[in-house]
Amino acid sequence: MYKYEEISSSLKKMFTDGKYKPGDLLPDQETLARQFSTTRMTIRKAIQSLVTEGVVYTKRGAGTFLRKDFNLNDGSLESTIDKPFGTTLTYSGRKVTSKVLGLDARLPTEDEQAKLLIGPGEPVYVIRRVRYVDGRVYAYEHTIMPTKIATITEEVLKGSIYRHLADEKHLHIAGSHRKVYAIKATAEDVEALGAELNDPVLAITQISYTEEGEPFEYSTTHFPYNTSTIIADVEIHQ
Repeated sequence: MYKYEEISSSLKKMFTDGKYKPGDLLPDQETLARQFSTTRMTIRKAIQSLVTEGVVYTKRGAGTFLRKDFNLNDGSLESTIDKPFGTTLTYSGRKVTSKVLGLDARLPTEDEQAKLLIGPGEPVYVIRRVRYVDGRVYAYEHTIMPTKIATITEEVLKGSIYRHLADEKHLHIAGSHRKVYAIKATAEDVEALGAELNDPVLAITQISYTEEGEPFEYSTTHFPYNTSTIIADVEIHQ
């Protein structure tokens, strides 16, 4: 974990522990830098990550504030649809674990070739896993990823794939194209999410891209309807 991620996790723990209340003004960057024995640049990066996650907001000339609607203990597990975060980064202040249901390799289907811009002879991983946040089921992921991107093992899948790609392959994610829709729970959802057959399930299908514009992931994630919330921040530029 990078220093700025450790700091953002520590700050979020302060928020959930009640040291800061929703709407409170945070200490300035110089004070935080002294508190965490680091540089202002690292603090700035930590604050920016919290801004991106929708945890805090900044006012020019006033400082950084904990959002008034901040609440990680309301029984829901929020996921952003407008930013390319994985579960581990989204919930960096909480315990994120994984149960690997399957890791295989095969040749891609025509649809997968089209989505990932690969040829018929380029093998892909087929990854199935359940993600948990603080021991609660968060989502069921079905991911297709070209094997040329990186070596993926079950040990990698127990942690963060995105962090593995960043740390080991220096791959940086530029963004994702996502489609959000509702389906009825399938037999796979019953196994993975503990859902009842035909329960409503929220689904997100996405293609993620590197900074070079290369698609590296084609995935569908299913979220249980009764514990998940999907949020998006909308900016209006005039």
